[in-house]
Amino acid sequence: MKKHESQSNLSINPGKQKESQVPYKDASLPISERIEDLMRRMTLYEKIGQMTQLDITLINTTGKQKDIELDPEKARDMILHHHIGSFLNGEAVPPRTWYDFMHELTRIAVEETRLGIPIIYGIDHIHGASYLEGATIFPQGINIGASFNPKHAYNSGWVTALESADLGHHWIFTPILDLGVNPLWARLWETYGEDPCLSGVMGVAYVNGLQNNDETTPYKQAATGKHFLGYSDPKAGWDRTPALLPMQQIHEFHRPSFQKAIDAGLKTIMINSGEINGIPALASHDILTKLLRDEMGFEGVVITDWDDIGKLVNFHYTAENFKEATYDTVMAGIDMSMTPLHLKFNTSLLELVQEGRIPEKRIDESVRRILKLKFELGLFEHPYPRSDRFERIGSKENRQRALDAARESIVLLKNENHTLPARKSSRIGVFGMSANSKRNLCGGWTIAWQGGGEDQYPADIHTIFSALKEEYPEAEVLLFGPDDIPYPKDAATSDATESSHACFIDKLNSLDVLIYAGGEEPYCEFAGNITDLRLPENQVHELKLLSESTSPLVLVLVQGRPRLINDVINDVEAILFAGLPGFEGARAISNVISGEMNPCGKMPISYPLNPNHYLSYNHKRSNLYFFDPARANKIIHGNLTTSLFPFGYGLSYTSFEYSELKLSAPSMAEKGSISATVKVTNTGQVDGRETVLWFTSTHVGRITRPVKELKHFEKVSLKPGESATLAFVITPDRVFYPDEKGSTILEKGNYSIMVGDQKQDFSIID
Repeated sequence: MKKHESQSNLSINPGKQKESQVPYKDASLPISERIEDLMRRMTLYEKIGQMTQLDITLINTTGKQKDIELDPEKARDMILHHHIGSFLNGEAVPPRTWYDFMHELTRIAVEETRLGIPIIYGIDHIHGASYLEGATIFPQGINIGASFNPKHAYNSGWVTALESADLGHHWIFTPILDLGVNPLWARLWETYGEDPCLSGVMGVAYVNGLQNNDETTPYKQAATGKHFLGYSDPKAGWDRTPALLPMQQIHEFHRPSFQKAIDAGLKTIMINSGEINGIPALASHDILTKLLRDEMGFEGVVITDWDDIGKLVNFHYTAENFKEATYDTVMAGIDMSMTPLHLKFNTSLLELVQEGRIPEKRIDESVRRILKLKFELGLFEHPYPRSDRFERIGSKENRQRALDAARESIVLLKNENHTLPARKSSRIGVFGMSANSKRNLCGGWTIAWQGGGEDQYPADIHTIFSALKEEYPEAEVLLFGPDDIPYPKDAATSDATESSHACFIDKLNSLDVLIYAGGEEPYCEFAGNITDLRLPENQVHELKLLSESTSPLVLVLVQGRPRLINDVINDVEAILFAGLPGFEGARAISNVISGEMNPCGKMPISYPLNPNHYLSYNHKRSNLYFFDPARANKIIHGNLTTSLFPFGYGLSYTSFEYSELKLSAPSMAEKGSISATVKVTNTGQVDGRETVLWFTSTHVGRITRPVKELKHFEKVSLKPGESATLAFVITPDRVFYPDEKGSTILEKGNYSIMVGDQKQDFSIID
């Protein structure tokens, strides 16, 4: 063990602390007193430095994200001369590399500066410790949502903390609390789904797992709710493009998941990079101060996303220059600027205060919040990382947690003729761009921003092909690459290609089952913007060709958003929505294909049927009215649907029956309650898990109401023939809704409770 790794150096050197014992370094004092003592000692420019977060490339040796090697002189310049209080990011490197980097960075801040204020380091550990070599990588958010099991969101946060807190990674930039309501949006896979109840439950579980992990003692970490708010519903569908959202919709749909996380102790929030109703979110006093602070009660740190202050100048065009953009955002309520590649924020903010345009008391508000965060995380007492617990990174137990999450997240969408499970297969063909890829299973924010290269992924994780070989040890599992698949038959232009086509089909016919792994390759943010939701043309061609075989064809969708499959849905016997299941995803998929795992995932989004008309499940009733010229030009309400697979849809290898939905009373008063119970029975032949979704519907509302709204969900495990009675208590807070000011409305009148295929009406009376 090196000298600087000794346990005594996990805290500030005791000798130095004794010599300079001042109130802000006294852990026995209340945090509020320590903050005020430190604030009195700080210069204006030192305060501004605490409000600045710079990228790692400004202080490492090469200026590249992938190189985690500190250049001490660069770091000294930023910390000693500009008093920078936070840095961020990097890429996946070994824990020893991170340890050495963070130890020296911390040492400079703690031991060489006048006040010794520790650095707080932020990092994109989005689904596990993504930027740590050897870490456990969980499924992405969309898969966690599909599991409908908050245990997996909790475990994702808990394992992230366990594996990264020791390394000085204090600030984790997740959970994503946006709603996945626009299927075009390139970040949909980061969300937990389209429903505010689901997103809120999962977000709270993640926050609790990350922020309350006792096994990381003496270290703590802060979670970050992203991206406040309405970011995920851009009108055009592309990342960082404008959203048009009435305040009533914001209060009803986009606020609740953030509110639940805030109420659970969420410490930091990152702001929407786009605009809402013509105003960039990070420059909106109404959003950042009136709503977030005054109404929602958030007291933590608010940070921008990457270089977003500058984007007011050259992206949104609402500010003439960076100085004016700085004024707009700080006065709106920003605490910290992820600048992250320059010092314009520091110089601009200093000038604005010196000119009297921004009062120093406004700076003090933000700095108090930042210092409070650092004190709450224990950084003043335990600023240094440690290197004696690396064996916990990527442990067998942690990987099992990730596997459990992946297994529960796989959704069976179609299963004609009981094609799955493929138990007796002796010859299996595996096809598609994701058949032998590790990176495709993980998506972006894995190893690197846009996903690392295939050679960067651990040797001991499976592809779908290698996982199937392990799952079927006595079978012949064949991998077919693009060069092995001839062009579709209708494109043949010669006898030679026709012959090749026929030989290929004969080879397919000799296989017991065909597994096609299609979908998308990794992408992040605006790099994932697309103009067409349809499955790529080459994949459609390949699936059409494979469907000519007499062997059953299974489509495995490895993708971050719902690519349209209308053109091929009738050509395949079975479909699995695998989403982005992470490092253990291939094992999970193979377990489902073989029947080792009975699928129990449900769609956390509405899978669209058409490219130009799609709705979330909780749409308004008028969304499905249409004009029928065949009926005397009348507008009628039809049984239309915009979803190929609705929210909450998912098949099993067994079957479940719902019955005996009962209410304890037909009505309740404004402060009363009604107990609802339902019986769920496994009517199939194998053990299974069923996600029980409880919805309510308001019959008449002063503000138009959704057709239904998810209010509660839980999972139940049942053996064949076994039944369970589940209960849900309906209280007024389950059915009231907000107006445009956020005030609640509780309608007197009739409602419905729905679960499975069961429905009962009830009323609220005086």
